[in-house]
Amino acid sequence: MSLKNELILTVAKAICPDFEISEHRDQLSIIVDKEYINGLCFELKKNSETSFDMLIDITAIDWLRRKKRFEVVYFLYSNKYKMRLRLKVPIEEKDCECPTVTDIWQSANWYERETYDMYGIRFLGHPDLRRFYMPEDFVDPESGEPLYPLRKDFPLMGIPGSLPLPPYPERDGEIIE
Repeated sequence: MSLKNELILTVAKAICPDFEISEHRDQLSIIVDKEYINGLCFELKKNSETSFDMLIDITAIDWLRRKKRFEVVYFLYSNKYKMRLRLKVPIEEKDCECPTVTDIWQSANWYERETYDMYGIRFLGHPDLRRFYMPEDFVDPESGEPLYPLRKDFPLMGIPGSLPLPPYPERDGEIIE
């Protein structure tokens, strides 16, 4: 039994009247506005004709020069139909937030925290949105603004003084045995 893209698009059309689609390597991507993401995720998971019961990952893409700078990307999988699906939500930099899907998939908790920590996208309604890898006080030493290391405008060599570095005895000529 296989799941057809047309069926997925029919389910999506019932939830959000306007969306875009793309296909890459026979995998469907649906691009929706952020106000529809919760309803669409819930329906794709609970509908027995789609059964996207597994959230594999959530990440973001920083397009830097686009009007909607970021895209939040959800990777879904249906164990029943052995099919993958990507959902994409464009986000503007000045309104850098998206609704949480932690009430649909518990695993979203970690993925949303990671995306927030690396890109600065806030997930509204998240039960415990805080930094994941970086310290809570990871800010620009001069401006005090929070820093997000996977944004394209983050310096490749980092920001001097933003994080204390561990001791580096090799640099001082010490021999470590």
